[in-house]
Amino acid sequence: MWYSLENEAQIDSPALLVYTGRVKENIELLKSRIDDVQRLRPHVKTVKIAEVVQLMQAAGIQKFKCATIAEAEMLGLVNAADVLLAYQPVGPKIARLAALVQKYPQTSFSCLVDNIMAATAIAEYFDAQRLNLPVYLDLNVGQQRTGIIPGAAALELYEQLFTLKGITPAGLHAYDGHLHDEAIEIRTQRCNTAYEPVAALAQAITDKGLTAPKIVAGGTPTFPIHAQRSGIECSPGTFAFWDWGYQQHLPDQTYNHAALVMTRVVSHPAEGLLCLDLGHKSVAAENTLANRVQFLNAPEATPVSQSEEHLVIKVADTAAYPVGTVLYGVPYHICPTVALYDKAYIIAHHNGESQWPVIARNRTILI
Repeated sequence: MWYSLENEAQIDSPALLVYTGRVKENIELLKSRIDDVQRLRPHVKTVKIAEVVQLMQAAGIQKFKCATIAEAEMLGLVNAADVLLAYQPVGPKIARLAALVQKYPQTSFSCLVDNIMAATAIAEYFDAQRLNLPVYLDLNVGQQRTGIIPGAAALELYEQLFTLKGITPAGLHAYDGHLHDEAIEIRTQRCNTAYEPVAALAQAITDKGLTAPKIVAGGTPTFPIHAQRSGIECSPGTFAFWDWGYQQHLPDQTYNHAALVMTRVVSHPAEGLLCLDLGHKSVAAENTLANRVQFLNAPEATPVSQSEEHLVIKVADTAAYPVGTVLYGVPYHICPTVALYDKAYIIAHHNGESQWPVIARNRTILI
């Protein structure tokens, strides 16, 4: 099997395994689905590993998106050309972002804003440091998480941003993470409907005589749709590692599973039951018990219970899985699963001999 390790006896479990050959294949597949690699701005919240970002850079990707100051610093450490912090910094994050700008001058940093109070605080701090930060207006296109609804108020706010010393409006950010319909036809229709007011706002901005705004839109589910638009940047993230949830619900996207969790059978507590060392602290547990992990070499297994360090599963024949048996699992949600590990074993030729730190799982690297 592609996932099995010849030296699994030397790797303690639970462990995060990253198959770099499959990561590279996913990157090339992503590039094949857009007309210009310069329109790609992958979100690094999934990978959180500097060496994986470098694989993207080697493939010609130079723009990135991130969610935390640590992720932004990871990108600065690898000399990323352009980094959008897809978050509105408030409180101490403003000073930390300014410190990033000063420490990593080779990288162009930017961030999101969605209200005049936050924008003013950012502008005043950056101006006091004699810095100027590009900012993107964050638009609420239906997720109801952050952003301002595109329309007259958004246009007014965008114009106001030009009056603030210390920041420069660069464009619009529209994340439609609420759109993940399984049928691509329905997803496309809903995505296009959500994008219409974004395009209208961009036109209204240029009609005011202002520079046409850059537009950063979408995530993994809507990437194939936004990739067909002209000029806008696209921000998929999960593509690099892929996971079980997206494989089941996005059949139009055919990336490879490139990151797995490795676990062992530690007990046979009762007939038909196996206990594994894969608890809440080892695989993302925000979904229902049935939607946390799928085992490639025990596909019939069904979860019974999970606690901090244990996962109990039901199988037809416990004798087929002696204590010590290694299972390889695809997380249902890979992004928060990666954040649970401080290192990943790098797999090549069925061996995990090297390790890469999951450097951006931390809230702080240096700054």
